[in-house]
Formats: sequence, C-alpha cells, structure tokens
Amino acid sequence: MAEVPAVEGLAPAYDQHRWYSGPVSELLQTRDEMNARIQQALRTASLEMWTAQPGAPVDRDPDVLRTGMERVLDLRTRRISVRSLYNVAVRDHSTTSGHLAAVAEAGAEVATLEETFPRLVIIDGTHLFIDNCVRSGGDRDSGWHVTDRATVAWAHMLYQQLWARGTRWQEGGASNSGMLTERQKAILRALEEGEAQRSVGPRLGLSERTVTKELAAARAAVGAQTVYQLMAWWGRRQAEG
Repeated sequence: MAEVPAVEGLAPAYDQHRWYSGPVSELLQTRDEMNARIQQALRTASLEMWTAQPGAPVDRDPDVLRTGMERVLDLRTRRISVRSLYNVAVRDHSTTSGHLAAVAEAGAEVATLEETFPRLVIIDGTHLFIDNCVRSGGDRDSGWHVTDRATVAWAHMLYQQLWARGTRWQEGGASNSGMLTERQKAILRALEEGEAQRSVGPRLGLSERTVTKELAAARAAVGAQTVYQLMAWWGRRQAEG
C-alpha cells in the first residue's frame, strides 16, 4: 500500500487505453435507437461522418430525404467531412440519384461501388456503427455502437480502401455496369414471368450451373447482393423504359 502513491504518479506517463479501451461496444436493438445514438455522436462531431450503404435503392419518404439533406447541410456548415458510399445501382434509381446529386452539390462527397461491402457509419474516427452480425432473430435494423479505438481505426482504414475503389458521383452517369447480356436478360424475363430458378435452365436450354453463374454475374453488374434485389432492380428498369 505504501507504494500506491508512486504507482499512481506514473499514470500520466502511460496511455491508459492500453490497459482498457473503455466500453467497447453496445447493442442497439432498433432502428430508432441506432438513429438516436448516431445523432448524439453527430452533435459533438468535429471532423467527419463517413457512411457506407450497400443496399439496393428503395423509394424513400420525401421527409426522410429532406431530413438527410438537412443533416448534410448542417455538417458542411460546421466544416465536417461528409462521405457517402453507395451501391452502384443507385445511379439507375431516379429518386435516389436525384437526391445524391443534390447532396454532392451541397458539398458532400458521394461515390458508388460495384462490389459487395459492409454497411457502416464512422464519426470522427471514434464512433463506429455496424450491422448486428452477432445476434440473430432480432430487429433487422439492430446494430452495434463500437468505440474500441483499434476496431474503429481498422474500419476507418477499410473504408478508405473501399472509397479509393469507388467511382465519384460526378465521374459517372447512369450505371454502365447495369447493362446486362442478352442471356442474362432472358433469364430475368423468365423469372419475372414466375418461372422457378431451377426451371429456367430447361426453358432456355441452359444448365442449372450456367443459370446460377449468369445470375451471379448479373448481380455483380448492378451491385445487387441477392436475386431478390436483382429482380427489384430489373422491375424498376422495365418500368422506367
């Protein structure tokens, strides 16, 4: 006990985070909890908000888009870096592409990526928000707020690598990668008509393995992660043109 004062006196010379990194993560059970925690972190942000949104585009409530734009304008007014990485399929979705063009015009950086990537939000290099990959069966919008600085730094590095491979919004128009081969279109038309995937091959004179490979190539071309997302993209393209 007599040595305790001497040990305490050494504390300023050592990085206490080497001993323990604080409350490293917390499960947030719902979308509302996630959004509230992100807003809380943004209120004290001073450097950056980087987001990655890999999902296929959907028609969003105009109020949601308006709130997102107000957030971007507020952050840019505070000179905070805003980066948003999206699935390349958003370039073919008129509502989303219009919104993102306005976001880029407001001073945010927007890019799209054809490959699969994780959904995440990084704020100031100290807050990381990710999907719930630990517990199954909960709210699909539940996720984790991670503050362990090693993990956040790793995610920050990963994001920079993904960003470097993306295409800046101003450098691309509608997605050229959205152009499918005639064989892929034939497969999608068969699925659209209600054909089961296992039945498409015999109908088109293709093996089941070929159908699977063509669907995988089509998903990669439009940035979809599942056949359901691919068919949603296909349906929108048919409606638009």
